Amino acid sequence: MVDYKKDASELLTLIGGRENISSVTHCATRMRFVLQNPDNADIEAIEDLPAVKGTFTQAGQFQVIIGNDVAIFYNEFSKISGIEGVNKEDAKVDAKKNMSILQRMLAGLAEIFTPLIPAIVVGGLILGFRNVIGDIKFLEDGTKTIVDVYPFWAGVYSFLWLIGEAVFHFLPVGITWSIAKKMGTTQILGIVLGLTLVSPQLLNAYSVVETKAGDIPVWDFGFAQVQMIGYQAQVIPAIMAGFLLAYLEIWLRKFIPNAISMIFVPFFALVPTVLAAHVILGPIGWKIGDAISNVVYAGLTGGLSWLFAALFGFLYAPLVVTGLHHMTNAIDLQLMSQFGGTNLWPMIALSNIAQGSAVLAIIFLHRGNEKEEQVSIPATISCYLGVTEPAMFGINLKYLYPFVAAMIGSAIAAVVSVSSGVMANSIGVGGLPGILSINPKYYAIFAICMLITIVVPFILTVLFRKYNILNKVDTAPIRTFGKKEYRESAKTTN
Repeated sequence: MVDYKKDASELLTLIGGRENISSVTHCATRMRFVLQNPDNADIEAIEDLPAVKGTFTQAGQFQVIIGNDVAIFYNEFSKISGIEGVNKEDAKVDAKKNMSILQRMLAGLAEIFTPLIPAIVVGGLILGFRNVIGDIKFLEDGTKTIVDVYPFWAGVYSFLWLIGEAVFHFLPVGITWSIAKKMGTTQILGIVLGLTLVSPQLLNAYSVVETKAGDIPVWDFGFAQVQMIGYQAQVIPAIMAGFLLAYLEIWLRKFIPNAISMIFVPFFALVPTVLAAHVILGPIGWKIGDAISNVVYAGLTGGLSWLFAALFGFLYAPLVVTGLHHMTNAIDLQLMSQFGGTNLWPMIALSNIAQGSAVLAIIFLHRGNEKEEQVSIPATISCYLGVTEPAMFGINLKYLYPFVAAMIGSAIAAVVSVSSGVMANSIGVGGLPGILSINPKYYAIFAICMLITIVVPFILTVLFRKYNILNKVDTAPIRTFGKKEYRESAKTTN
């Protein structure tokens, strides 16, 4: 077992001492600090520690990459510093003091969708698999699908829709539950609220357009009628209703005595919220969602779609750095609900691949640097599977030029994707497996886009390094295929 006492002790000093640490916790690979004054941390010296594989700051937390031994390192650090760790939720709350109002709003949006990601990924993979067996006609001279020929796979195709429908059509249930969980209110009430938005008693949201106004069922209160319309797959109405329920419950608990709170708080929180959801919030949220999706769709299909695609492909990675990328989840889901698919998601999957390819080029340029490879190799794999943060914060942003090379490759691929009309049937896992979410008729062109995001960022990263373009920190010699030699990259040459 590696002894981390020396590194833990030095980290405590370099991070500004015990008095600079507001709270500390850890995740699977990283120490997460909330610092009183982040400027007091000597980042360059910290990254020189043998146990440290990189650092970055996100969501108000200074994160130190340790690797799989992070739990051992954390225990040593706690002994030396005398600081007891907190759980991750408390650390998030503490970190908000270092965040702007916009950052707090974006962090809140991220906290809503993060617990839903496993279900969305599974749903995307399932719908992608259904694409392959039910939509691609590659049997009997291209006239039939696997489902058409084999009864077993027809049964699988039908069965898997049970899960796909649960994930995407009943998504409002997950959203309202996640909001209740985030706000610390009664989670079952959040679930019930979500169910009232997608109940079978309501006219399915997908049937509203084709239903005559006079045929839409209503609740008749005598003096007023309320249309019984469902909000299947609708994101914004669910978010608005979820927050209303949470804030109403919090407000009621301030005035209703504990002795009777179990009876009256749920009743006076849930009933008005459900009514408001169907009378006010739902219709307003639907229009907002339609407006957003129409603007995005028009941008991606209009005369300047190539420009929109280039900008999105180029800027998506910086959006991930700021946390703004979480907004795309809501937009993608809204596009799927309104147009039956999304042309935004393919560009996100391509950006994931591009960042991974840039790191792959760094692995090639710096081969022999075993310490860096402990970060770069897993980060590349992670990118190709749709998770880019380890690559961006651990490698690409540190050197900058691979980050920009990836952005350029992503932009080129995005233009090709949008210009070719590539559409994803669903969102799910990104990176290379993202092709499973693509409508099968676009598989070939999307494969070409994937190839672009593999080749272009790799070549640009090598060229940028060779000619010192956008390079201020990487002074390691360019490796050849001959003798292996490596000297540690300087932290700065300014």
